[in-house]
Amino acid sequence: MITIWGRRNSSNVMPVMWAVGELGLPHERKDVGGSFGGLDTDAFVKMNPNRQIPVLQEGSFILWESNAIVRHLARVHGVGGLQPETEADLAHAEQWMDWHRNVFALQASAIFFSTIRTEPPKRDAAAIARQAESLGKSLKILDAHLNGREFIVGDRLTIADIPIGAVLYRYFNMPIERPSLPNIEAFYSRLQQRQAYKTHIMNPFGRNPAEWYMLERGLPIS
Repeated sequence: MITIWGRRNSSNVMPVMWAVGELGLPHERKDVGGSFGGLDTDAFVKMNPNRQIPVLQEGSFILWESNAIVRHLARVHGVGGLQPETEADLAHAEQWMDWHRNVFALQASAIFFSTIRTEPPKRDAAAIARQAESLGKSLKILDAHLNGREFIVGDRLTIADIPIGAVLYRYFNMPIERPSLPNIEAFYSRLQQRQAYKTHIMNPFGRNPAEWYMLERGLPIS
């Protein structure tokens, strides 16, 4: 049995859960982090001294860092599926995973905290517009790459798509201006048809900090 430590609406936990779902692996997830706390217990610090989520536990095997967990799951459980079969495809998949971490996720997270995690009266509209414009320019690189492709690497869903696809849900549901990105929009539409994506990624995150907190705790919002 695989155990994933981390709350369901964490941007770093969701890609791991999506990968687990795509692979059909028996698992359980434990709510820690955010309003759940639990990161400073001796037991958790022993698993991850960084006090961050997610953490994968499988027997005595422990692994942290979201993209590392996704790669591990694909190597062990997804050869011929999430794991690219050729060295060239694997190298390109890991390239795009690094692009996600160093470009896309950083820019999208900044906007997320400027909008959803900031009270509306305190939001800086001009700063948000600049952030959205910068992210739009970065996404044009991915949009050009996806021209004529259904997935980021090869002809099926791989580890390259998991972290990027997870962030796209938030990108397309934040209150910002977005440029025309037809190839990304088509890619995102295809992802929304996947059951594991619906289950683990397409979770509402609210419109403000109060709603975010309620949804994190699994409470209804009006």
